[in-house]
Order: sequence, then C-alpha cells, then structure tokens
Amino acid sequence: MSKGTFAKEDIVEDYLTSLLTDEVVEDTVQLDSVAKLLATADVVHKQEEIITPVVEPKAPEVKETSDAVETTKDTTESVSTDEALSVPTSDFQALFFEVAGLTLALPLTELGGIHKIKKVGPLFAKPKWFKGVMLHRDEKLKVVDTALWVMPEKYTDELAESLNYQYLIMLDSSGWGLACESLITTSTLAPNDVKWRKANNKRPWLAGMVKDKMCALVNVKQLIKLLDKGQNSNDN
Repeated sequence: MSKGTFAKEDIVEDYLTSLLTDEVVEDTVQLDSVAKLLATADVVHKQEEIITPVVEPKAPEVKETSDAVETTKDTTESVSTDEALSVPTSDFQALFFEVAGLTLALPLTELGGIHKIKKVGPLFAKPKWFKGVMLHRDEKLKVVDTALWVMPEKYTDELAESLNYQYLIMLDSSGWGLACESLITTSTLAPNDVKWRKANNKRPWLAGMVKDKMCALVNVKQLIKLLDKGQNSNDN
C-alpha cells in the first residue's frame, strides 16, 4: 500500500470523526449493482462490459416541510423557512461515489448526469476548488475539486498529488459537477436509513448521514447555492 493511501486514510478518519459524532451504525443492507447506474449514465466505463438496461427509477414523493426530521417520523424540530428541509416520505435511490477515500451520496433524482473527465481548462480569479471548465458537446461544465471543497482544512500537497479524478458527477441542471475518483454503487434508501441534519446547524450542503454506510448524503440544492456564491464547505 502506498504512502499516499495511508495519508488519505488518516485524513478521512479525522474528517468522518468530526461529521459522524453520535451516529448509530446499523446492519449493512444489500447494495444494487453499479451497472444500474452506468446503464443510464452518460459515461464510458474504464472496462468494456455489457450493461443490462434498467427501468428509470420513479421519483420519490417529497414533502416540503419546515420540520427537520432526524431519525424517526415522530421526532420533529421547528425550523425557519430558510432552513426548511425536503425530506422524502418514501424510499429513494442514491448514488454513492468516492473522493480521497471519503464516500459521498446524492439522490438519483438530483443527478444531472455522469461524464468521464477529459481536459479541464483552468479559469483565472476563481476559488482554488474551481478546477475549471470541461467542454461536453455544446456545454461548458464547471468542475469542482471535491476533496478541496469538502475538506479544505485537510487538503495537503500530498493529498492533491494522490488524487485520480475519473468522473464528473453533475448536480441537477446547474452546470456544476463534482470530480470523483470512483463510482461505488446505487442503493435504495428508506427515510429512516438517514440521520437527517438538524436545523440551524452548519454545513447546509449536508442533508444527513447514511447510517449503515457512515457517509454524507449531499443536499444538492444547498450545495449548488454555495457553489454559485463561490463558497466552500467551511464558509457558512
């Protein structure tokens, strides 16, 4: 195992410790095959393989609420309109991907597509986490250095050199994409599989924690707002 790999493990362990305080680990659920994702994604996989087509997942029913649901549907907390969360009331599918050893997830209904990362043209006078623009057909996709955005305090030269970004995870129709090193899988989650973020907490980009995976579930709408403002995960 390389020195860079050990460095990643130490960084991720420290970061998860800060995010996952008081989290409850539950039994691991059976994961869906990543082929389900790649069958519908605009991506060229590294290995040539036959992908079995799948039916597009039905969008989950979403309840707009001013209550922040934590772990059970009976536990609520009043929040302001600005802090209102959209918590699914039924099962939903999520994409799991990895960045610098850290696993992140986002709902498939807010996935704008997946692209193989090609040449990225840098832009001047932009935040350090803004890697630049990647051309895809007639679109200019804005590429985020996800490790630097999510963990700026843990980002070192050694970590930067060890990163091997392969894919661009597009955030809804925003034009923003998160660079990632690998696609893990898709999985169906029930609302109580997630410990939802409490109101008035920092990190509005964090919708909650997927308990059995011990990983962050991204609040895509809030993340897009932060990116549009030029803010990273610590600027709030």
